[in-house]
Formats: sequence, structure tokens, C-alpha cells
Amino acid sequence: MNGARRNLLAVDIGGSFTDVVLQASGRRFTAKALTTPHAPEEGVMAGIAEILAQASLGAGEVSLFILGTTLATNALIERKGARTALLATEGFRDVLEIGHENRYAQYDIAQDKPPPLVPRFLRFGVPERVNVRGEVLLPLDEDAVRALIPQLRSHNVESVAVAFLHSYANPAHEVRVRELLAAELPGVCVTLSSDVCPEVREYERTSTACANAYVQPVVAGYLGRLRERLAAAGLGCPFYLMTSGGAITTVESGAAEPIKLVESGPAGGAILAAQVAKQCGVHKALSFDMGGTTAKICFIDDYEPELSRTFEVGRMYRFMKGSGIPVRIPVIEMVEIGAGGGSIARVDAMGRVQVGPESAVSDPGPACFGRGGARATVTDADCLSGLLDAQRFASGKVRLRPAMGEEAIARDVGDALGVSAIEGATAIQEVVAENMANAARVHAAELGKTVEDYTMIAFGGAAPLHAAQLAAKLGIARVIVPVAASVGSALGFLWAPVAWQSLRSLHQRLDAFDGASVDRLLQQMEAQARDAVVRAAGGDVPLQRKRIAYMRYVGQGHEIAVELPEGSFAQDATGELRRRFEASYIALYGRVIPHLVVEAMSWSVTVGTLQDDLAAATMPQGAGPARAASHRQVFDTTVSQWVDAGVYDRASLEPGAAVAGPALVAEDQTTTVVPLAFVARVNSLGHLVVEREGEAA
Repeated sequence: MNGARRNLLAVDIGGSFTDVVLQASGRRFTAKALTTPHAPEEGVMAGIAEILAQASLGAGEVSLFILGTTLATNALIERKGARTALLATEGFRDVLEIGHENRYAQYDIAQDKPPPLVPRFLRFGVPERVNVRGEVLLPLDEDAVRALIPQLRSHNVESVAVAFLHSYANPAHEVRVRELLAAELPGVCVTLSSDVCPEVREYERTSTACANAYVQPVVAGYLGRLRERLAAAGLGCPFYLMTSGGAITTVESGAAEPIKLVESGPAGGAILAAQVAKQCGVHKALSFDMGGTTAKICFIDDYEPELSRTFEVGRMYRFMKGSGIPVRIPVIEMVEIGAGGGSIARVDAMGRVQVGPESAVSDPGPACFGRGGARATVTDADCLSGLLDAQRFASGKVRLRPAMGEEAIARDVGDALGVSAIEGATAIQEVVAENMANAARVHAAELGKTVEDYTMIAFGGAAPLHAAQLAAKLGIARVIVPVAASVGSALGFLWAPVAWQSLRSLHQRLDAFDGASVDRLLQQMEAQARDAVVRAAGGDVPLQRKRIAYMRYVGQGHEIAVELPEGSFAQDATGELRRRFEASYIALYGRVIPHLVVEAMSWSVTVGTLQDDLAAATMPQGAGPARAASHRQVFDTTVSQWVDAGVYDRASLEPGAAVAGPALVAEDQTTTVVPLAFVARVNSLGHLVVEREGEAA
């Protein structure tokens, strides 16, 4: 979308800050506003007003607006969604509590499971049955559905999820239920599992439908209010939303399926990292996004972020799979941990420093914000270490009070450990870096990747402060800090394509493959996806497609994604399908299993708009060492002492300029730390490349 319009506006609502980016007449403007959790639109409108004033641009001159929001995620985590009911096949209303009947913490006898979004008294069984081939075994009892309507009305139900057995194969019964409910309960939202998750696996499909229904009235109401505020301010331009899968979609689609927005902000960051990797010719990139509340890590190979179809919301144990609510949606694969600038530090009963996942967020914020926060945070540690400019932080919107941060660290960490405040700050920084490094190592192991082979791309308000420290722990030799790094996710929205993924389940064993049926299915899916993209893009535009089969060996419980060849499957294509499956299997697991039959469970077709070609970055020679604007004492954790660091203004650095550590490269909304024995250079596109001195090119 970046080249299609002249004045592009993007907003990412984070846990602590709302980031705003405007590209107008070839120039880029950025702004940060404190997030307003009670009414997110307030922070959005404040940020938009500020950035339009910066650019001397009228609201009516904005051509396109793209939003990424955490509203759906927050509603699920905080349990502040709508009063929701579930209609399930009779006898199956308890699938939400039964789940997989496994324990995510095998030896924890007191483990908690996330309570279902829909309580049992609002879950109802409906007589009907369809088999795995979509054949009707028991017709839908429409009178039973009508009999439930008075109960739904008496319980003041605001939203209904409908999840029948095998509706992915034949959605007719779910569609008819929606018609019946719409006639009698016109103000109630209805979510069909066959719409939001038309795949096998009853528990995940039901959970996804319930999650969508739970947040739909909240998100739709918020988007409606925001649209009114935008119109009142004069922004009548097209309005798009970022999805979890790294594409943009219409507000109407987002309001109908808000569950697909849960990771919209982090997805924008991964898109930015992929574009920067392509500009810099980095085939293996590790995206590191650290803001005020969380840190996100994503692997990007050959300029494509790792993708997944599953995600968990509201984990009872943040780092443990299986402890949250499963949703099955297209999502960029990443690990997210509670490690941000606002992450709260404490010393536990065993004398260990713990950081996060609890966060001070924007209100009251870290102690050094002077807004009522009293607990020590990562930002307080960075401030005490001399890494932050108290006058320039967040473009001067927040005047830091280092003494208040020092007091909080001394009380919460230093006194408990019997050390000084600065040693307590160092402990906080080391622990949060190790938490992030450990998450990256585990994620790499799960994906079969070697993290040392990757170049880190760091963005977000806090990432440039901690990137070199994290890279050293991971054995990564090079860090790239993009232009406008502090608002990286919002900037990524402007690079995202308009895209749509159509996904269906159709079981096919390769030893009994029905190519004609697969062709028909893929053609139907592509037509659906193309129609959605053309409508969203406002007319015929150049498009690209990608077709995937989710395959496994017969008897396995999980599939892997295999990109499909072009052409028809009506002729014998099983040999090529098996070859592609085995290549993907080897890349992930290092081996194949001979003589086992391969099967495909589901198929997807993604259609998206073509993106503009990117300029390639080079490293100019001859600019020589840059001159520091000033000097500041910073505490170097590698030598555990105060050192004199040059402070450089990033905006004044010319392409090719070199900055030797220890140094700070400052800009309005973040600071890049260049440690001792490292050197940072500015490439031709303005990206900052930080490398160990002996390895710098």
C-alpha cells in the first residue's frame, strides 16, 4: 500500500504508548502519545492531531488511515467482553472445558485452567448432526433453536457463537441458525465457527468462535466510535485495520471477525523487519520489538516472517503452551514475553530478581515518570544507568525524574539484595535481557533454527536500548536499528499488503488422492480471496497468490505447511507433493520417515496486492568518524563501572558516518546503545548498523 496513496497515516495502540506515523509528500513524520486505556480513541486522536500539526497538513488531505489495536486482546485477557452464549451440537456444549484433556504443567497439582469465556449456563445443545463428509445425519431442529430465544433474551445475551460438529464440511445448519437468530434478536451479534475457523479440530474451532463472539460487540462499538471521531475531525479517507497475519483489511471485515486483530501491532513490526531485511540484503533476520509492556521476537527467512495458524490468548502461565485460550487464525509466528520498559522488578522470597510480566503501562507508568508509579521498572533502571535523556524522553512529553526511579530501585531491589541502587539497576537490566535471550533460544529450538546465524533488527521504544546486550547473549554479530525505530510497528502497517487468506479442511491421503476435488476447492477459495481483496482495495489491482497445504504423516497429530506448486492437481501430482512435504519436514526435523503414507488435512489460498520494489541499502565509504554532540556518564554492565560515552544526534549523522562505543545515538523517541568495542555505521537509507568492531564492514 505504501506507493498507492500520497498521504498515508498509521496508528498502533500499544500498552504504554500510541505510535503514529505519517508519510506525506515524500516526508515521514512520527509521534507518540500516552495510551488511554479507558478510551483508546482519545490517545489516537491526540496523536493524530499532533502529527498533522507537525506536517502542516489538514485532516481532509489524508488519503489513507491504517490502525492496529490491542482492544480485542485486552478484552480477552481482562475478561471485559460481551455477555456471550454458545450453541453447540447437542451433547457437545462442554467442549470448552474438556479441551484436550491434557495438563500443560504435568507435575503442578494446583495448576489453573483459564475459565471458559462462556459459562455453562449460557451454553446450549441443539439437535443436529453432520458427518465428516458434510452429509446430514440429523436435520437441524429449528423449533429447538426458536425455543432458546427467550432464554437468550432473559439472560441479556449480547453475542452468540454457533459451533456445530463438522460445520467446516457443511455450514448449512450454522447458516440457518444465524437466520433464525437475526429474525428474533436483531441487535445480537452472531459468530459462526464455519466463518471464522472452517477447519477440523472441534475444540480450537469452538474456542475461536467463542473468542470472536466475546469481543465482537466491544470491537465493533469502539471502531464505530473512532470512525465518528475521525469523521468529526475531517478524516473521511478510507479506513483499514491491520490483521494478525500481516495484512490489512477493511473495518467491516475487522468488526465482523475481530479475533483476527489480536496480534495486529506485533504483526506490523514483523512486516517492517522483513522490509528492512530485504533492503539490507539480510536473508536471515531476527525481529526484536520491545515497547513499554512486552517484547516480541520473530524469525524472518528470505524476507518472509514465520507464519502460524494457532495462537493462545491470556495464558495462566505466560511462557507455557496450553495454559491459554486457543484461537485458530492466520498469525505471524512470534514469541511474546512480559519484558518492556514498564515491566515491574521485584525480589522474590528466594532472593532472586524477577522482572515482569506485570507492567506499569502508561498509567501510572514507571516511577521515573512522576505520574504516581512507585514500583521499580526497566525504564527506571535505564534512566538510572544514564541511558535516557530526562528532557528528551518521548519527545519531551514525559519529563523523567531520575531521583524517583533511583528511590524505587533502591527500595524494591537494592535494599532486598544489600547492594547499591545502580547495582540493582544492573541486575534488572541483566535479568530482562536474559529473559528475552532465553525466549529467543527456546523459540529457535522449536523452529529448528540456529539463532547465531541471524542478524537482529531492533525497533520499538525500548529495543535499541537493549539490542546490543541481547545480541551479545545470543551470539548475534550484527544489529540493525531502522529509521523511525521507535514507531516501527506503525511504520510496518504502511508496508503491509491488502490480503485475504481463505482456508478450508479437505482430508486427502496421497495414496488415494482426488486431484479434481482439490482443484475445485482451491479454485473456490481463490475466487473468494480475490473478491475480498478487490473489494478492500477499491478496484482491480495487481495481485499475487500463495497456496499452502497442511500435511503430515498418517497417525501424527500436527501438520506442517507445504507450499503448493502451480498448475492443476487433476493429473497425478502426488510425487511432487510428497517431495515438497519431505523437503519441508527435513528442514524442520532433520529427517523423513520412510514408507509412511502422507496426508493433507487443510488447504489455504492467500491473495494479496503486489508491493512496490524496495531500494537497496549500501554502506557509503569515506564519511569517517562522527563527532559527538555531547558526553554523558553511563554505567557499562560489561565492566560494572561508569564510563564516558559520546552522545550523537541520529538526525545529524550522515550516511557512512561511524560511531565507536561506548556511545549513545539519540533521537526524539528512543536511544541506541553502542557498547564498548562496538561500532555503529549509518547506511545509505539511514538505518543504523551496529557490529563488533573487528567484524564491521
